[in-house]
Order: sequence, then C-alpha cells, then structure tokens
Amino acid sequence: MPEPTSIGKYGMLRKTFLKEQRKGTYAHLMLSETLNQHLADIDRSAREQIDLTMQELLRQHPAPDKSADPLAWTGHMNSLKQQAEELILTELIYH
Repeated sequence: MPEPTSIGKYGMLRKTFLKEQRKGTYAHLMLSETLNQHLADIDRSAREQIDLTMQELLRQHPAPDKSADPLAWTGHMNSLKQQAEELILTELIYH
C-alpha cells in the first residue's frame, strides 16, 4: 500500500478548483487513483515556484533593514509573497 502523501494549501486549492471547474479531470484522477499524487506534486511545485519568485522579487526590490524597521520589512515581505502567490495561482493552480 502506498504511503499517504501530504497535501498542503496549494494542493487543496487545486483540488477545490478541479472539483468545481474541471469535473472530468477530477473524476479521471480519482478513478485512476492518481489524485493525491497530482495534488501533492502541484503543492510541491507551487511552493518551489513561490520560493524562486520570492528570491527574484527580493533581488529586484530589496527589503528594508529588518532591525531598523521591522514593520516596514514585514509589510514588504508580505507584499512580495502576495505577488508571488498570485502568479502561481494563475499559472499552476487555476489552469
């Protein structure tokens, strides 16, 4: 019996999208018993892409000094993460 796979936030978002918008694909993945692996792969890919996108965004838009202005640093990092997530949601989750 295969080991249970961990499905995180992005895998669950993909599952909801498939159930609501791509019923045929969802049914096919369920019947072929590959849904959980697909969701785990999407989740892993999404997290990796967000990390890479965050690194690139930080290179283009450096964060303020964390020790001098922690609130500005937090706001900046949250903004970059939101931008990275929006790209991934469009490219990977909701297609």
